[in-house]
Amino acid sequence: MMNDEGSTNARMTKGRAGTVSHSDFVISSSLEIRHSSFSSPLIATSSQLVELLEKINAAERVAVDTEADSLHCYREKLCLLQISVPTSDHIVDPLANIDLAPLRLALEGSEIVLHGADYDLRMLRRGLNFVARRIFDTVIAARLLGIREFSLAALVKCYFGFELPKGSQKANWAYRPLPARMAEYAINDVRYLLPIAEELEGELDRSCRLDWLRQSCQRAIEQAAVQRVRDEDELWRMRGRGSLRGREAAVLRALWQWREKEAEAADRPPFHILQNHELLNAAVSFASGNNPDYRHFSSRRRQAFRQAAQCAMQLPESEWPVSRRRVGRRPSPETVRATEELRGRRDHAAKELNLEPSFIAPRNALEAIATNQARAPSLLVPWQQELLGIRA
Repeated sequence: MMNDEGSTNARMTKGRAGTVSHSDFVISSSLEIRHSSFSSPLIATSSQLVELLEKINAAERVAVDTEADSLHCYREKLCLLQISVPTSDHIVDPLANIDLAPLRLALEGSEIVLHGADYDLRMLRRGLNFVARRIFDTVIAARLLGIREFSLAALVKCYFGFELPKGSQKANWAYRPLPARMAEYAINDVRYLLPIAEELEGELDRSCRLDWLRQSCQRAIEQAAVQRVRDEDELWRMRGRGSLRGREAAVLRALWQWREKEAEAADRPPFHILQNHELLNAAVSFASGNNPDYRHFSSRRRQAFRQAAQCAMQLPESEWPVSRRRVGRRPSPETVRATEELRGRRDHAAKELNLEPSFIAPRNALEAIATNQARAPSLLVPWQQELLGIRA
C-alpha cells in the first residue's frame, strides 16, 4: 500500500484531525431528544395506523426496532414494532388484528435507521414481509469511527449524557396488555436512534467515510436476506459435546430430538424443557446405566424422555453418530505468508485509522482470501478490500 500523499490511507485519514473524541462529551442534536415517559397506546387499529403512515411518508429517515418472544416460545414471532419519526415515537402491535401491508409499503420508501441491523431485518422480513432498500446501521457507523463502546446505552450516554434504564430484556413481549414499564423500555430502543444517526453521519462525512457506511449497510441488507437453513444433523452437536463418543453421542442426539418435539408441542423454548448442560449430563448418565430424573417432568414427559434414551442405547454401533472432524489440509507456506502479509496490511491500516483490525477483516477472511483471492468480493466490501491492497 502506497504511503505518499495520494495513497489510500492518506485519503482515508483525511479529516481525522477535526474528529471529536468519544470519551466524555455531550453533543447537541438538531433533532428533538424526547426523554419523557411513553404514554401513547399501542397502534392496534387501522385508523391509528393511518396517522402513523402520514408521519412516515413525510419523513426521509425512520428509526425502527423490534421485539420478539424467543425466550418464551418455540418459534419466535414479531411482537412489537417500534417506530420513531422526527416528531414522535410509536409502537405498532403486530399481534393485533390489523393489516400491516400499508406500513410495509410506507417503510419501503424510507431510509431505515437500525442498531445492529441483522436481527431486526430478519424479524421484519419474517413478521412484516418487509425488505429494506436503504438502512443506516448505527453500530456499523460507530465502528467506522473507531468507537469501541457501541452498545445503544453507550452511544446514548456518549452523545446525550443520558443513562438508559435497564430491565425487561427477558420480558415476554407477547403479553397483553403491555405494561407501561415494558412499553417505555421498548420505545427507548428506538427514540434516540435518529439523533444518534445524525451525529454519526456528520462525523463520518468529516472523516470521508460515508461511502464506507453505505457499502457496509448494503452488504448487511444482502446478508440478512439469505435464508438460514437448519441442519438437523448438526444442531444437536452443542457446546460441550466434544467429549462424548459412541453410545453417549447417540443418546445425546436422541435426547436432543426428544427435547425439540417436546418444546414444539408445548410452544416453549427448548431450554425450558431441559437446559443443554442437563441434556449432556443425562446422556452420559444413561450411557453409564443410570436413569436420571427431573422433578419438573410430568409422568408422560418422563416416560418419553427415558424411552428416547433407551431406543438410542439399543442402536447398533453402525448407527452411532460419526465424529465431525475439521476437514482440510494444512495451509501451504505460500498461503501462510500471504495471510501474514494481509494481516500486516490490515493491522497497519487499523492503527492508522483507529479501527478495530477485525472490523476491517476477521482472521478467517484473511485466510480464505490468501488461499483464493477471488473470494475477496464475497467476504469483504470494497473499502475493506482497498485497505488490504486487494485490486479487483
